[in-house]
Amino acid sequence: MLRTRVITALVAASVASAAIFLLPLHWAAVFFGVLATLGAYEWAGLLGISSVINRLLAASIVVALMAVTWFVQPWLTYALVAGILAWLVATAVVIAYPNGAWFIGAPWRAGLLGVAILWAAWSALVLVHGEPGGNGAYWVFWVLFLVACADIGAYFAGRRFGKLKLAPLVSPGKTWEGVAGGALAALVICGGILLGLGYSALWLLYVLLLVGISVVGDLFESVLKRERGVKDSGNLLPGHGGILDRIDAALAVLPLFAVLFLR
Repeated sequence: MLRTRVITALVAASVASAAIFLLPLHWAAVFFGVLATLGAYEWAGLLGISSVINRLLAASIVVALMAVTWFVQPWLTYALVAGILAWLVATAVVIAYPNGAWFIGAPWRAGLLGVAILWAAWSALVLVHGEPGGNGAYWVFWVLFLVACADIGAYFAGRRFGKLKLAPLVSPGKTWEGVAGGALAALVICGGILLGLGYSALWLLYVLLLVGISVVGDLFESVLKRERGVKDSGNLLPGHGGILDRIDAALAVLPLFAVLFLR
């Protein structure tokens, strides 16, 4: 199982890296858009929509928003605002779970959250990748690398030292020791990279903030899956599950990162 996870992760990382660094902005936006559309399709499934046609129709809402936003650039900023508000709601749902589950019990409310979250993540990637300084691709890679470092650090620290449950009613396998290990890995590697390049030590605080919100992203998807009674959001990625299972943390991180980066 671990071997399958590693192979899938390496292939996915290679494809994503090639798209980030080799594609011009408009084609990178298409690549990010495909991922967001697949995520929307899976999100619809987590809402109990079983019909393929209806799931495609639900995903088309995200596609339409991305298309309009590409041509109406101010909407990129509106998307970030919508995404951050959605994640504030998602955070409240996670903290209050299981009492907070009533909010996502209505498919239309959980669906609106999904639309805002996916739209915001795509918009954040477009904004950062297309930043005028010409270094946008490197920053996109950095923030996704940060999410990966936090995830890997949390996995191994949790397995080795994990005792204190983080959110036992949401995701029993996650521990505070795992969170600490993920934060340490991200600080040392991703924070170290920026300090080595001469960036302000304030970025170390940003790293911790981003790691914290990445945990919320992971936990919120766990809430959706638990309420639906499924283990994975899909089966597209061998050893990982669905697209959402792989990008849940990044979905939470990207809007906040874009705001911090572009402020």
